[in-house]
Amino acid sequence: MKTSRFIITGWLTAGALTCSWPALAADVVKIGFIDVLSGPFAAAGVGSLQQLREVVLQVNAKSGPNDPKFEVVPFDNKGSPQESATVLKAASDQGIRYITQGGGSGVAFVLVDAINKMAERDPKLATVYLNYSAMDPGLTNDRCSFWHFRFYPSSEMQMEGLTSYLKGKPEIKKVFLFNQNYTHGQQVSRAAKEYLARKRPDIQIVGDDFVPIAQVKDFAPYIAKIKASGADTVITSNWGSDLGLMFKSARDAALDVNIYTLNANNPGIPSQLGTYGAGKVAVIWNSGSNVGAPELEKLAVSYRKKYKEDFIFTAHWNGIHMLQDAMRRAKSIDAKAVAFALEGTTFKSPLGEVEMRKTDHQLQSPIFLGVWDKQDGKRVKYDSEGTGYGFRSEAVWDSYISAQPTSCQMKRPT
Repeated sequence: MKTSRFIITGWLTAGALTCSWPALAADVVKIGFIDVLSGPFAAAGVGSLQQLREVVLQVNAKSGPNDPKFEVVPFDNKGSPQESATVLKAASDQGIRYITQGGGSGVAFVLVDAINKMAERDPKLATVYLNYSAMDPGLTNDRCSFWHFRFYPSSEMQMEGLTSYLKGKPEIKKVFLFNQNYTHGQQVSRAAKEYLARKRPDIQIVGDDFVPIAQVKDFAPYIAKIKASGADTVITSNWGSDLGLMFKSARDAALDVNIYTLNANNPGIPSQLGTYGAGKVAVIWNSGSNVGAPELEKLAVSYRKKYKEDFIFTAHWNGIHMLQDAMRRAKSIDAKAVAFALEGTTFKSPLGEVEMRKTDHQLQSPIFLGVWDKQDGKRVKYDSEGTGYGFRSEAVWDSYISAQPTSCQMKRPT
C-alpha cells in the first residue's frame, strides 16, 4: 500500500479556471444528503447520515480561517428513484450545489441523469454528486458524468478482489449467487460468474437467484434452496433489511456455508450474526476498525463512545476531506471549478494514497476483506454492535489489483 507524500495533478487546468475566485472564509457550503431515511431500509440511511455529520463536525472544527464551513441538509428519498429526482430539485431550489447519496444504484442513475440535465439547461445549477456507496459499474462506464464522483469501490472492483482471494481457496467448489433483483444485484451476479470463470473455472455455479428488493419477509425458502444446491459458498450483494432477514433465516436453518457479502458491516446486520457467523461470514469494503489505520481507528473509537454505534462509512471521510482540499486548491466553492480541481487528484488518506481517477471519477484505493470472528484484542481489537465479535482483516488488495478498465467517454464543460 502506498504512503507517499501528498500529490496534486491537474492543478494547471483547475488553477487557470479559478485563480480569480474570492476568499472562502465567510462561506457555508450545504451538502444535500439524499437517501432512504424511512421505511425498511432506513437504518442504513440514518446511520450514514449521522456518520456524515460527525465527519463534517470534525472537518469544520479543524478547518482554517480561509476554509468554508460545511453543513449537511438531509432529504428523505424513501428509497425511490422518482422521489430522489423530486428532492434533488428541492435541494437545487434551496441553492444546494453539492449532494451525496449511496443507498441504491437505481437512485444513483436517476440523480446522475437529472444533474446532467440541470447543468445543460442552466450552468448556474451545476451540482457535484459525491457517491459514497452506490456500486453499479455503469456509473463510471457508459453512464459516467463529469459531475459524479464515486468514493467507494464499484461492484466489479470488489468482485475482482474477492475472486482473486478465492483463487487460493481450493476447498471452495460450489458457489451460489444470491442478489437483489435490480441493476446492482444483476451486475454483481454477472461479474462474479465472469471473474470466477477466468480465475477458478473449476468452481461450479450451483445457483443464481434474485430476490425482489425490500418485498420478502421470510427468506426460509431461499435458504432451503441454497442448502439443497449443495453449495459450500454464497456470494451476495444484498443489503438493508433483506440482508438482515436473510441472515436470520440462515441462522435458524443452521446453514453452514461461507457467505461473502458486500454489506455485512452495515448498521443492524452484525447483531444478526452473533456466534453464527464466526469464521464463515465475510464482508468486502473500503476500511474497517481492525485494519490498522490509526487515524480511522481513533475516529471509530470516539464515534462509538459518542453514539454507541460502529463507524463504517469511510467514504464520507475521503469525500469530505477531498472536497475541502479541492475547494482550497480551486480557491472557490463554485461546483464546476471544484469538480475540475477534484478530478485526477491524489490524496493521502488514513489508508494510504488514494486517487480520484480523471478518466471516470472512480476513487482508486485499497479494498479489505473482513471475516467475522471473536474479539481477541489483537486481530479483532474492536467488536461490532456490542456482540463480542467483529471483522478481522483477512486480506488487503491494493488499488492496482482491483482497478478496472473503463469505457467512460467523459463530457466536460468548457
